[in-house]
Order: sequence, then C-alpha cells, then structure tokens
Amino acid sequence: MRNRSADTRAAVFFLLPFLTVYGAFLLFPLIKGFWISLHKWNLLKAAIDPTSVEFVGFKNYIRIFWGKDMIWAPMAHPFWQGVALAGVVGCAIAYQRRKIEPLWLLAGVVIFALMYFVFGWMPGEDGRWYTRRFWPSVGNTLVFVAWTVPSVTLVSLLLAVLLNQEGRVAAVFRTIFFATTVLSVTVATLVWQLLLSPHDGPLSQGLELIGITPIAWLSSEGWSMASIVLVTVWWGIGISMMLFLAGLQEISSEIYDAARIDGIDRFRTFWSITIPNLMRTITLVMVLGIVAHFQVFGQVH
Repeated sequence: MRNRSADTRAAVFFLLPFLTVYGAFLLFPLIKGFWISLHKWNLLKAAIDPTSVEFVGFKNYIRIFWGKDMIWAPMAHPFWQGVALAGVVGCAIAYQRRKIEPLWLLAGVVIFALMYFVFGWMPGEDGRWYTRRFWPSVGNTLVFVAWTVPSVTLVSLLLAVLLNQEGRVAAVFRTIFFATTVLSVTVATLVWQLLLSPHDGPLSQGLELIGITPIAWLSSEGWSMASIVLVTVWWGIGISMMLFLAGLQEISSEIYDAARIDGIDRFRTFWSITIPNLMRTITLVMVLGIVAHFQVFGQVH
C-alpha cells in the first residue's frame, strides 16, 4: 500500500509540470475561446471597456452555421455528396478485401455518412445562409486540403526515395529541401509574392520573353488556389521528406537484395516492397498534413 502511494506521488510529481503547461497554454485558451464565442465581443473595444461585452449564448453559432428556410435534399451538392457516397463504398470494399479493420470501417462510414448529411442542406426558395462567407470558406478549405495533402505526400515520398543514399550530393540536397521548413510562414509567402508578382516577378518576366501575357497568380480566381497550394507544398515537404527517409532506412536492405537477385525491376520493387513497408509512415504524414492544412491561415492572409 505504501509503495502504491509512493508511486502515485511520484507520478503526480513528474506529470505536474506537463499538466501545468498543457493547462495554461492549451486547455485554458480553448475554454476561454469558447467562452468568448458565447458573447458579442469586440476584442479592441473590450480591452478598453470590459463592460461592452454582451452575452448572446449560441446566437453566433446559429448565425454562422445555419440560415433561413433551410431544406434537406438528397443531392443538394452532387459533387461533395458523391464523394461521400464513394467514400462509403470504398470503405466497404477495403473491409471486404481485409485492407482495414472493423473499427476503421465504422469510423470511415460514420465520417462519410455525416459528410453526406451535412452537404445535403441548402436554402429553400426564399431562404438563404445567414453568413454567406462561412460555407464558401469551408469549401475552399476542403479543396485546399484535398490538393495539398496528396501533393505534399507524393512529392516528399519521391524526394525521399531519390535522396535515400549516401554521399555528399544527396546530403546537400536533403539539407536544401529541409531548409524550407525552418522558414516562417511570413518569410515563405513574401518570397513567393516576389516570385509570382505579375509586374516584376521572375516568372512573369520569363513568360513575357516567350510572348505570353503575365498572369496575376495571387489575385485571379483561376490561379490563386493553385498558387497557395504550390507555396504550401514547397514550404511543407521538408518534414514529410525526413519522415519518409526515416521510414526507408527502417526497411531491411536484404529485401531489396532478394528482389534484385530475382530480377524485379525498380518500379515493381518500389510498388511491391517500398510502398507496403511505408504504409504507417504514409498514414502518419497524411494525418499530420490534414491536421496542419485544415488550420491554414498564414499563406492565404
């Protein structure tokens, strides 16, 4: 009994610093942010006059998420609801082929079913969304994540495969590609603002030399999303590349030697040996990418 009490005290002693930092810098801001969201709260005005804060309950959430005379239709947004249905079918096929566990099947079906339900709402004949900026912003974020996460994963994987070798040249290129990660989002976007400037940017000047009218990459509707994705991929491949390099170095060289002896070509070796052994790393990179890119703000701003 005394040993158990001593172990408990020791556990509390070692956990207390972490719990203090966690509560002060994550838990408290989370609770404070939720409390602010329940008020009509102008941050600048509230700092000068705290009595200007007005409690409004969930009106802010109703104003953002809902609208007037809303109806639910089976195919209100055919593209996204089609994606949701395809996701459910894909989960079922993957489970039937024993590619995923029952828990992952359940999670996937619930997520895609919820996605189908959410995208089924739309304003009626005389209805409208209360906040017309919110849902287009959500849609743009989904498009951004859908383009960025696979791109970062694929590019960083290919770079890791190419640079997974000894030698000074490979080490230099690994350093170069990883160096973009240590830049702040402000520096990264300023660099690309200069590169993509339609007036004096190097890319626009190159287009002018071959007789093509310069493109307003960051302000035209057709190119702005692609430009932000490009900047994010360039900025974010460093960490993912290092994770893939670590995963590649965990694969036994004997497997590749056996494949070489059997006369298997490089593409088949990559597809049948490298990819299956990197599935956990691929999952990790994609999950980290989804979490990070759903929080995108700096590049767009």
